[in-house]
Amino acid sequence: MPRLAVKVDVDTKRGYLCGVPRLLDLFARQHIRASIFFSFGPDNSGRAVRRIFRPGFINKMTRTKAVSTYGLKTMLYGTLLPAPLIVPSDPGILRRAAEEGHETGIHAWDHVYVQDCLSRISKDEYKALYEKAAALYTDICGTAPKILAAPGWQLSCAVLAAEEELGIEWASDTRGRAPFLPDLEGRSYSVPQIPTTLPTMDEIWGLPGINDVTLPKAWLDGMDKEWNVLTVHAEMEGISKLSVFENFLNMARALGTEFHTLGEYAASAPLPRCAVVSGKIEGRAGTLALQKNADI
Repeated sequence: MPRLAVKVDVDTKRGYLCGVPRLLDLFARQHIRASIFFSFGPDNSGRAVRRIFRPGFINKMTRTKAVSTYGLKTMLYGTLLPAPLIVPSDPGILRRAAEEGHETGIHAWDHVYVQDCLSRISKDEYKALYEKAAALYTDICGTAPKILAAPGWQLSCAVLAAEEELGIEWASDTRGRAPFLPDLEGRSYSVPQIPTTLPTMDEIWGLPGINDVTLPKAWLDGMDKEWNVLTVHAEMEGISKLSVFENFLNMARALGTEFHTLGEYAASAPLPRCAVVSGKIEGRAGTLALQKNADI
């Protein structure tokens, strides 16, 4: 039987306030436990315009209809509009996700800053940013977070070392084929990586032959690994593409798919050592952290 873990990234205030509650309702109907990672601090989405010079960025923004997907106000946050705090806008949404049994963890304090500037962020600065989000998480949920997923699948030795020192149980910072222990730039690290294995909606939607009707089958056809992980975004699958995502879940369940959490994968999967390399994926601008030799 195919096995699938659903990972949710929450990048913006709109995704948090509008998308997460709709996804929680959907997961309740489907009896699915997901792994949800929250951006906590300022929504600086407008500053992502600095990525305009990355190859493929404008094409992706046009193909995915980014303005309507994220909302015009979101795309002005941090530039023409002040950057609002995300989780403090309604702490009850995070609390609800945790109380309903989903795995919940940290995506970032400032999503855009960490994704765009990670190569310049030291271990100590990364830890300080994480601890700001962790303090808020602990205040809301009553327990400390133990899991992490880096924005934009960006990774560095500083991040991997910080994860060790922070006592992270496992992280999902990479793209690949199966859970592993990471090696980067000649050093081995001890925090397991549970990589995303399937393409994200914003990477393939709008490509030739991929639309609202055909996308669910494209995901199902890609579930050919022992450990399948799909990352969805609260801003896309949680709002404008909720029905497409629900259709996919219905089709997956009809095929007998077993739904798991990333934590269940981390606890039961073999953990070979694999190198992490920088590379590109079709449909995504810029480079990201890839499990070496992964067929993705």
